[in-house]
Amino acid sequence: MQSWKTLKRSTVLEHSKWLTVEDHTIQLPDGKKIEKWPWVISPDFVNVVAVDENDNILCFRQVKYAVEGVSFAPVGGYIDDDESPLVCAKRELKEEMGCEAAEWVALGNFPVDGNHGCGTGHFYLAKGVRKLYDMTQDDLEEQELITLTQEEAREALMRGDFKVLSWSTAIALALFALAPPVAS
Repeated sequence: MQSWKTLKRSTVLEHSKWLTVEDHTIQLPDGKKIEKWPWVISPDFVNVVAVDENDNILCFRQVKYAVEGVSFAPVGGYIDDDESPLVCAKRELKEEMGCEAAEWVALGNFPVDGNHGCGTGHFYLAKGVRKLYDMTQDDLEEQELITLTQEEAREALMRGDFKVLSWSTAIALALFALAPPVAS
């Protein structure tokens, strides 16, 4: 298999640091060219699944603009220009929960949309999380810190309580990483 090639790009909308839209001219492996292929640029982000010293998952119960009703959510945030995804993950855990972790496990990096970009999510499992100080409340969101057993988190995931795709992905990857190996 061969990758698609970007032959040309032009900016259609430069809204803010949060959103740029481009038109791309692309070439498929068979030589066919497609013009006006939409490409969406938004900042890369992290999601961190925090697991305390008792193997419980710490997350938020909160509301978000694009979500109907209340959702469960892991720690998350946008990566600053001058930081690596892991440095961002550690910063977000400290800022949002007032915690630090003894061990960090990278769970993978995934583009949000395989055809149109929309940023890349970097997922982490933070193990041995301990509280340093009370969390800082963000002025854009109302949230409550909750603790779930791994089974409760699995049930919440299956019920659809993690209502954003990246949050569900982070929780599923973390639960998979935390599960004991299956004997063959």
